[in-house]
Amino acid sequence: MQIGIFAKTFAGTNPGSVLASVHDAGYSCAQYNMACSGLPPLPQNIDSGTTREIASAVKKTGVKLSAVSGTYNMIHPDVTFRNHGLACLEILASQCSAMGVSVITLCTGTRDREDLWRHHPDNSSVDAWHDLRTSIEFAIAIADRYDVFLGVEPELGNVVSSAAKAKQLISDMQSPRLKIVFDAANLFETGSIVEQHEIISHALGELSEHIIMAHAKDRLPNGAFTTAGQGCLDYAHYFRVLKASGFNGPMITHGLKSEEAASVAQFLKSTAIAADFELS
Repeated sequence: MQIGIFAKTFAGTNPGSVLASVHDAGYSCAQYNMACSGLPPLPQNIDSGTTREIASAVKKTGVKLSAVSGTYNMIHPDVTFRNHGLACLEILASQCSAMGVSVITLCTGTRDREDLWRHHPDNSSVDAWHDLRTSIEFAIAIADRYDVFLGVEPELGNVVSSAAKAKQLISDMQSPRLKIVFDAANLFETGSIVEQHEIISHALGELSEHIIMAHAKDRLPNGAFTTAGQGCLDYAHYFRVLKASGFNGPMITHGLKSEEAASVAQFLKSTAIAADFELS
């Protein structure tokens, strides 16, 4: 297992300094965001100087880029918005090889017009699923052209809101390019420890062969998100079941302050070792 962090946890628009902060906090990999290069998260243009700077920072710091964020609302009610997102996704994918990254993370989206992560009742509609399939089909064609993988993440507020929906999407699309980003804290809000264990174990059983990356954040008893290790998510169970599922990829933490980064790295490393993972 590799322990990593969202690069944008650290302030700055110079990839060298940002990835140096990632390294100094104790992480071997990162999920990159183009905002760390002073660009929009999903830019309309990425020049060769930017990609060279990122590649140089990776080489200098030794921090591997496990993924780059390509999130936009894939089922936004306005098709113009969706088409713009796809066009920017292609620009990002075209530069992944130069940046040394092979995974783009996506957001399956919501019918909410304003908030990418907010639930909308129409997310469960036939039309929403049709629009998602259309968006994913175009995204897979882009991934094929540029030899990258796409990581979708089940989120309670999105159209792919559960492990069952994620499995359905993979079955529908039948593409080896489509993978899962697994975040246990996204699969429940509140509930007993027994319920939590059942949800996580079942989800990993459904999705294990498709998981390309895992995420680490936490839940407070009231359902709000918090820093990994500071809430009620049973991380010992999470890591044990991940290990049993055969996962051995990057575990990327996010939703924390930069000053918490070093202590969270230690927490994740010690939990991984206790679950019999080898760290790299």
